[in-house]
Amino acid sequence: MGMNVSPAGAGSEPDVLVDINTTPLIDVMLVLLIMLIITIPIQMHAVKMDLPVGNPPPAAQPRVVQINVGSDGALTWNGAPVAGRDDLERHMAQVAAQSEQPEIHLLPDKRSPYSAVAGVLAAAQREGATKIGLVGNEQYVQ
Repeated sequence: MGMNVSPAGAGSEPDVLVDINTTPLIDVMLVLLIMLIITIPIQMHAVKMDLPVGNPPPAAQPRVVQINVGSDGALTWNGAPVAGRDDLERHMAQVAAQSEQPEIHLLPDKRSPYSAVAGVLAAAQREGATKIGLVGNEQYVQ
């Protein structure tokens, strides 16, 4: 703690100005910070991985089944007409029974009824066909 005294010849009592000396506080803080940094263990963030060696096998193209829904609601399975709901479910059951299911690409016509498209999706769900997707969505962009 320091004291600041004004000159004695002013004739009045000198004003005492008391300021705290912050230099020792800063020194103590820096010493504590250095001690903290030294005591923290160094963390090694390494993950061991067994990576494959050599060239990867060529990716096989997935098998694709194309289902088209016409403007009148008529269905075709890879270009062959589907007789009805029972025939569609039989095809879906064959797809679902395979260990590696082919991808089912559903391509509805822009003017096809919603009930026909929903029927195909419901048949796929009932029979357990999981790889199904809608294609040709660009025809709906206006």
